Amino acid sequence: MNARQYMVFAIFAFILGIMPVANTMADNLLPPQQAIEQASSQLQIRLQDKDFTKDFAKITQYVNEVIYPHTDFERIAALVLGKAWKAATPDERERFKTEFQTLLVRTYSRAFVEFKEWSVRFLPLQMENGETKVVVKTEVLQPNNKPIGVDYRMLLDNGEWKAYDIIIEGVSLVTNYRTTFSDELQNKGSLNAVIDSLAKRNAEALSGKPVSKS
Repeated sequence: MNARQYMVFAIFAFILGIMPVANTMADNLLPPQQAIEQASSQLQIRLQDKDFTKDFAKITQYVNEVIYPHTDFERIAALVLGKAWKAATPDERERFKTEFQTLLVRTYSRAFVEFKEWSVRFLPLQMENGETKVVVKTEVLQPNNKPIGVDYRMLLDNGEWKAYDIIIEGVSLVTNYRTTFSDELQNKGSLNAVIDSLAKRNAEALSGKPVSKS
């Protein structure tokens, strides 16, 4: 699997959109695991509709609605930008979070259409009373291939468990995007320029036009 396929799969695996979970295992999941499984079940049912999956705009909107309650997009955006987030204005933070969320959601959505035969196995999770941060460990199963380790960093936020990073075979989604946007910041010279470029790519992708490289 090349670098692009690897990253797409990582994002796809992040919310287990079309990965069935064994019923016997789902019954014994702890709250952080249940947050992932809940999104999985909702998406899996809806994406069985072939007519629905032909409309990319509808898929993207639905995916966003399903994963938003289970994903801390603001924390992810802050971790991705690092020092640039601390130096950003409130308007820049909000714009970047919005466009970055759109980037993730449309990438998830595209992956849901492309990937089919996967299943997931939740590994045992030990939690202490009152714990607010955990790592949910899973294995992604594919016919005739070795299991792939996918871990989710989860945070308890106002009573809801939310994912804020994924680590696939030791590689962090946040770290990968941090490198990408750090390079863009250096090349473009300002966060506003980076956000404008990202917004343009998002608009082109959602309109069905070829995405520019600018």
